[in-house]
Amino acid sequence: MLSGSLFSNDGEVKTVSNETSPTSEQVATLEARVFALVRACPVGCVTTYGWLAKAVGYPRGARMIGWIMNEAPEGVPAQRVINSKGALTGSHAFGSPERMRQLLEGEGIIFSADGTVDLKRYGWEPLRDLNEEELRGVLDTASTVHYHVSKKLLGLVQNDPASPMKSS
Repeated sequence: MLSGSLFSNDGEVKTVSNETSPTSEQVATLEARVFALVRACPVGCVTTYGWLAKAVGYPRGARMIGWIMNEAPEGVPAQRVINSKGALTGSHAFGSPERMRQLLEGEGIIFSADGTVDLKRYGWEPLRDLNEEELRGVLDTASTVHYHVSKKLLGLVQNDPASPMKSS
């Protein structure tokens, strides 16, 4: 479990502690924070892996957020998480590439001719669109939920070269 406040003295979101290898409990806490933010993303908006990563204290952790989103449980509107170019890179998790798009269109999102989402129009960036109190409230809700972390996710977070939590 994370110790202390979710925020540093300068208002920045704290990352998981600096231990050499993140534990399953620490990854579960991170996972809960990510899912809480995705649930907070309003209907008709999208967010990006990178924006979520910054909001949970890992500005270079977009790929890690993708791994976490692969394990999103029912009730987490995973269709609202797209890449920084507005493309639907997580669509394979919905059974077909078209299903993710259909879910977003059902929320009122209009796609450009090249099949991307206009992030200036539909983008929801937690650090920009939530004030500190709102962000704290969303992240605090994460402490009431515990998710099981798969061995695959734990291994990726601990060992993948792209993981900002990678063991040394």
